[in-house]
Amino acid sequence: MGKRKIILGVVAGAVIGGAASLFDKEARSYACGKVKDMKAASSYYISNPSEAIQGLQKTVDKVNHVFESGSSNAMNALEQVEQTLDKVTNKYSGKAID
Repeated sequence: MGKRKIILGVVAGAVIGGAASLFDKEARSYACGKVKDMKAASSYYISNPSEAIQGLQKTVDKVNHVFESGSSNAMNALEQVEQTLDKVTNKYSGKAID
């Protein structure tokens, strides 16, 4: 029950805050412009669904590429750390520590 109340409170606060911000003329004009942009984009993609799918595929490919290169960089960094640790442990493994 507590989880439901917190979610309801957050949603209600967001709605009230958004409505309060619309008292400002500049905020209203910005919101109207964004709604018009969303309407135009959605109507375009509704009439051209193949382009929407192509755009989605390109975005997924970009995300995969970024993730792949990031994971590759992380693996390289870990290998370098491992090599450095091996050098340090091999260097000090032969010496007696008092």
